[in-house]
Formats: sequence, C-alpha cells, structure tokens
Amino acid sequence: MNEASETRGTDVKTATCYSLIIPVYRNEETLDALLTVLRGVAASLENRLEVVFVVDGSPDRCFPILRERLPDAGFPSQLVCLSRNFGSFAAIRMGLETGYGPYYAVLAADLQEPPALIVSFFQTMATNSFDIVIGTRESRDDPLLQALPADLFWKVYRRFVQPEMPPGGVDVFGCNLVVRDALLRLRESNSTLVGLLFWLGFRRAAIPYARRPRAIGRSAWTFRRKLRYLLDSCFALTDLPITLIIGAGLIGSVASILLSMVIFIAWLVGMIPVPGYTPLILVILNSFALTMLATGTIGGYVWRTYENTKARPLYLAMVHEVYGQERRSK
Repeated sequence: MNEASETRGTDVKTATCYSLIIPVYRNEETLDALLTVLRGVAASLENRLEVVFVVDGSPDRCFPILRERLPDAGFPSQLVCLSRNFGSFAAIRMGLETGYGPYYAVLAADLQEPPALIVSFFQTMATNSFDIVIGTRESRDDPLLQALPADLFWKVYRRFVQPEMPPGGVDVFGCNLVVRDALLRLRESNSTLVGLLFWLGFRRAAIPYARRPRAIGRSAWTFRRKLRYLLDSCFALTDLPITLIIGAGLIGSVASILLSMVIFIAWLVGMIPVPGYTPLILVILNSFALTMLATGTIGGYVWRTYENTKARPLYLAMVHEVYGQERRSK
C-alpha cells in the first residue's frame, strides 16, 4: 500500500461514524438502485457513513459491477469478495470485522427494507441509550404462499427456541462497537447470528417498519434454508431436543409400568393363555422405556459437553464502575 492509500484509509477511519454492512448475492439487477438509495442515506447521516459490501461468492456480475461503480459512488466504501458462497451470516460477520465505525447496521441488498430504517438505527444508537436496534416487520407485502409458511416458521421458532424473537423474525439490525466485539467472539459455524445477538442481551430497541415487495429477482430464503435455520437454532441455542427425549422416556416408563401391571394381572387370572407372551411383552415394554430414558440422560451430558466446547463467555458486563474507594488490584 502506498503513502497516498494509507493517508486516505486513515482519513476514512477518522471520518467514519456509521458502518453499514450489505451482503450481496445474486443482486446484480438492484445494485444501481441500491447505490442511489445509499447516497441519500449518507447525506442524511451528514456523510459520516461508510458502506461495506461483502459479495458472498455471487455467481453473477455483482463484484465487477461494484468494483466499477464504487469509486464514483459518492460515499466511502469497502468491497470484499468471499471465495465462495458461505451464507449471509458469514458475510455479515466479515463485514462487521471490516468496518471502521463505532456503530454498525446490516441492510439487505434487495431493497425490501426502507432506507429511512437504517437512518433510524444509527440515530437511535447514537443517543447511547441502546446497544442493539432491531427492525420488526409490522407488515409484509408477500404472496400468500410465501407469507403463510414464513409466519408458521416464526411461530414455531418463538415457541420452542427464543420467545423474545419478534413475531416476524429479524432481517436487519444495528449494534454498537461493544456488541460487535462480543458477537465476533462467538465463533460458532453452525449457529445463527441473529439468535446469538439475542443471546448476548444488552439494551435493545425495536423499530417497526413495513417490508416492501421484492421488485426484482426471487428470495433465497427457501424452505430448505428455513429448516436448516430452525435446526441450527435448536441445536445451538436450546436443549429442547434432549428435553423431549427425556420427557418421552419418563412418560414411557410410567406407561410401561402401568401396562406391565395390567398384563401381569391378566396372566395371573389366566386371560393370557399363550406361553411366553407375558415375559416377552414385559421385557419389550420396559426395555423401550429404559432405552429412551437412558438416551435422554446421556444426551444431557453430551449437550453440556457441547455447550462447553462453544467457549461462550459465562457473562457479559456493560459497565463496571467504582465509587468512593480505590479499585483493588488483582
């Protein structure tokens, strides 16, 4: 890097207050409109905005188009191209690692979120009253066949995984530098970035918005991706599967004991004339119940071992202040 480039990079770091992360995948047709919208966002934020575009192995011409357009875009930007398609969460993490500002936000490249929402994100965080800002959809102009499965998905998610998740899920969010650093510490490959964001806690604000219809292209949020998202969330954020197995084992044990008593009494009074039937059924019933219970118990230990391998911090503190005494040295 030459001296002029180093000087320019330093100037961008100094001037940047807001870093906007945009993962890009198959968005070739919306890039020109997106750049026009971003110029207005930058002006609303007093030109203290930088935009980090992360091309997530997109097979179209997104990268060359951005490389050509960004020098004259009218706002500072960075362009990152991943070696293949790693998924939107990985692209967002890359953007968070790359950005300069003390405040960060994420925006999809398909222009379904209103640009004023991002301005509200940054303005809300700049008050230092909140550490995380999430966008909650008040309405969505999607076809019925897309809206119904999405609503069902988020109902199941909120019921069994994270009850604090908004009814329509979260597609865009903003956070400050403290939350960004804490989020990047959680390096879990098979997890969900938004789920981890809620796991972190911190002071959270919600800003409602109306999601706009997709003007161009098709959503990559397919049923297969939704199912993978749900499974990753279950295995990473809740012990529900293990709890269900243990519950099934306990219920099965009680049912087996009761049914075994019924069969044994029936054998005693001569209602079961077939030789060997009674001991065979008793063995099958009790073995099944004990197997389920044992599987759930072992799964409980495996779950706790798995939790420890994540190496998540035991706690996160926002403020630690001492008044009226000297801080003890450790």
